Amino acid sequence: MTTNVTGNLVITGGTVVDGTGSPRQEADVIIKDGRVVEVGTADAATRQASETIDASGLIVAPGIVDVHTHYDPQLTFDPLASMSIYHGVTTVLAGNCGFSIAPTRPDDRQYLRELFAKVEQMEPTAMDAVEFDFETMPEYLAARSGRLGLNLACYIGHSNIRRWVMGPEGSERAATNDEIAAMQQVVREAMEGGAAGLSSSHAPTHLDGNGDPVPSRFSTRDELLALAEAAGHTGSGSITYLPASAIGGIDDEDEDYCIELSSRSGLPVIIQGLGGRNKTDAPTATWDRAQAFLNRAESNGAAIYNILITRPPDRPLTIGPENQLYLSVPSWVEMLALPHDDRAAALRNPEQRDVLRTAVENYNRDPEQGTTTPPPLWETVFVQHVRDSSNQPLVGQSVARIAEQRGQAPADVMLDLALSEDFETGFRWNWETTEWATAVEEAQQDDRMIIGTSDGGAHLARDDAADWSSWYLRNWVIDRGVWGLEEGIRQITQVPANIVGVTNRGTLEPGQWGDVFLFDPDLIDAGRKEFVRDLPGGAGRFKAWAKGIKATIVNGVPAVVDGEPTGNLAGTVTSPGRH
Repeated sequence: MTTNVTGNLVITGGTVVDGTGSPRQEADVIIKDGRVVEVGTADAATRQASETIDASGLIVAPGIVDVHTHYDPQLTFDPLASMSIYHGVTTVLAGNCGFSIAPTRPDDRQYLRELFAKVEQMEPTAMDAVEFDFETMPEYLAARSGRLGLNLACYIGHSNIRRWVMGPEGSERAATNDEIAAMQQVVREAMEGGAAGLSSSHAPTHLDGNGDPVPSRFSTRDELLALAEAAGHTGSGSITYLPASAIGGIDDEDEDYCIELSSRSGLPVIIQGLGGRNKTDAPTATWDRAQAFLNRAESNGAAIYNILITRPPDRPLTIGPENQLYLSVPSWVEMLALPHDDRAAALRNPEQRDVLRTAVENYNRDPEQGTTTPPPLWETVFVQHVRDSSNQPLVGQSVARIAEQRGQAPADVMLDLALSEDFETGFRWNWETTEWATAVEEAQQDDRMIIGTSDGGAHLARDDAADWSSWYLRNWVIDRGVWGLEEGIRQITQVPANIVGVTNRGTLEPGQWGDVFLFDPDLIDAGRKEFVRDLPGGAGRFKAWAKGIKATIVNGVPAVVDGEPTGNLAGTVTSPGRH
């Protein structure tokens, strides 16, 4: 790939939806030296001096801003942050959930590899490909210069900060006052060096490679408040935080704490776990309570935003070792990992079947015993394809429905079917229930919800939802009409850019960076999804190939055209409050 930052481009003949919410217009977009200089009509001389793209019949929109990804390791060997860039994303915020690739001392690199592999389910062989040409966060950001295919903003992770200052004891105890002061200095230096803010987690689902709580979970509330205050010293950026109670509905104590984090830092605080999407089978937290909390935060002068996942998980699964969706069900984890013949024998064994039969419904809910992330529940697991024609009538039906019809336990239905077809049966987990859709439709219209978002770069064997933006435009904007096109695009461009402080992106206005994506409104969709082994060391992941997207343009330079990378690397580190 080649670095190309000239960014002289004219996009002609398209329908411009500029990200501000203003009405669409037929116009050319003229970009010079990477920035938009005019939305209007390009003269012949301008066209001759620039690269041109014919956008006839297409929507010309600002590049999408995704505020929740984990691309910071992947970007060291995959500058395009695939697959997000194929779905119109031009700016990603990485380093979420309290884990970032920096700061990391050389002696801690293996610990960090194992942490990412465990918590974010990144393949160890892929993590081995991370090029550690840095230690501190400013060094990591500087090392990305000229090596990015899209724009990167990156939080500094609380777990990394504790490990940097406290070493292994960061995973054992609370910090002393002197250690907290040292951590504050690390945060200040990171912010001055261009970090996007601070990320942290007290969530019980977050365990390191040894199965122990990640370092941030050992921190006191006072420690995190002190670090948040340090993060706010530059006056820009944001705090992203996953409270302990987010796994089932944020409680009163955590609501008060989030308000205090914003007040102490002077920054927006971005959380998860409210309203139409929390970390269990959504929705469980009541929307009335969520709104009351957000209203209370506003009245206290605190800027609290919640990430709302608007694309329901839609993931293929089989009864085999590639299935990583049952991590909170130990008996299923053990069964799925068995070699083919041993797995078949286990499913035929009455004693082992007795253990498996009700284990999914009774998944682990004790954070001391491991992850509490719910597995796919039976009403959201469907038969996708079968090997034997006699089973064809089951295709499209949920496991719960088949079990009800047959008077069997759902686990027996699923396991018997897979066993009868020598594990060639394909199932699909899709939790878009009527209840889910109704809750998410209502919640996304609250201006304190951030629409999206992916876990790009993480959970690769489970599907990182990097196709969320294409799905959102197809389903919520174009088909269901929850948003008009102008406002629907603003919600995933200007709105998130402003919240996290990268205000020089997210709209197509003079002076803004030329981040653009072109799509056909009749065709755009999340497209096909496939499992491939294209990461370093042959590591596998799900990839989703968009439909209807003509091009993704970064800083005035085409990065992907017609689904193919151009070889240009015009991305840059983008820091809140800087231009």
